[in-house]
Amino acid sequence: MSREKILPLAEVVRNRDRLADEGQRVVFTNGCFDLLHVGHVRYLQAARALGEALIVAVNGDASVRALKGPTRPVNAEQDRAEILAALACVDYVVIFDSERVTELVHAIRPQVYAKGGDYTVDKLNAEERWALDEVGAAIHILPLVPGKSTTEMIGKFAC
Repeated sequence: MSREKILPLAEVVRNRDRLADEGQRVVFTNGCFDLLHVGHVRYLQAARALGEALIVAVNGDASVRALKGPTRPVNAEQDRAEILAALACVDYVVIFDSERVTELVHAIRPQVYAKGGDYTVDKLNAEERWALDEVGAAIHILPLVPGKSTTEMIGKFAC
């Protein structure tokens, strides 16, 4: 059932258009979500609370390696996408291969963009921020859950 929420970009866009036509506010977020933990879950729930639908873009394996290094991801992109899709707060998941979501922002045109508290609006990638401004998305930075991060989890495994 959750695999049905994992869609190619063209289908995500069709669903986004339908939701917008119905007057529903679409929230968009993205990330690696390599080892899902309570910080991720609380973040995604808070993102979903900003609108009526949540679209999550998950970095593909190659882009995770580019962003996080050669030992990542721990979990393959399809597995990460399926775990995200199993969450009730997530409506659709799309896998993307680039390091940035600029093209997805232009395609999806969310009303709201959510990012975790390890960012500030000023720290967002300039191209991504420009794309968000261009489509009129409100940017929300959501608080982190202290002590909960994938990097910290991986560090515990190394001990």
